[in-house]
Amino acid sequence: MTDRYRRDHELPYISSTGPVIDFFWCKFWLRKLNKSLPFNLPKEWLIFKIIGIKHGKNCVIDYPFKAAIGKNIEIGDNLYCNTGCTFEDEGKITIGNDVFIGPNTTLCTAGHPVHHEARNTRYEYGIPITIGNNVWLGANVLVLPGVTIGDNTVIGGGSVVTKDIPANVVAVGNPCHVLREIKDDEKQYFFKDRKFDDEALKIVMDGGNPSLFK
Repeated sequence: MTDRYRRDHELPYISSTGPVIDFFWCKFWLRKLNKSLPFNLPKEWLIFKIIGIKHGKNCVIDYPFKAAIGKNIEIGDNLYCNTGCTFEDEGKITIGNDVFIGPNTTLCTAGHPVHHEARNTRYEYGIPITIGNNVWLGANVLVLPGVTIGDNTVIGGGSVVTKDIPANVVAVGNPCHVLREIKDDEKQYFFKDRKFDDEALKIVMDGGNPSLFK
């Protein structure tokens, strides 16, 4: 059983030659991406194809961006991922449609055994992370291995998400916990008690979904 196979099947593995080659090529191509001009979508999507990132329509990842191997990342439509994010995809990372990810956020599927003797063998693991549809992760969020975040949920900036978070809630903190449910009448507000103006509110109520890139 190779270490690549072990890694890709959620088993403990060692970063031997096979996994290290995967890390090298992902970092090699992302280095080229991170040195290019921003919003260079043809180049961005080509490099994602080369390293195996799967994505839907209208996906934008601002640079710099880091990933471990690339091929374990699967993204839906209309992602906007702000600058400085890291996807440690030793395990699978699945991201739904219409997800916003704030700057310097890390999705980390990787980890090591807690006991020092087990850890010093150099065994590690990758356990999947799943992000639902319409999720917003604020700036500097850290999502740890094995976490699922439900649809329509907002994770407050700086949170450390150590366990599953349900759908339709605002969750914050370290460790991240549910603060409150999201109510339908909040649709009329864009920030705290500030309401949308009539022009913007009409777009919201009509279900408009404008994209920066068509």
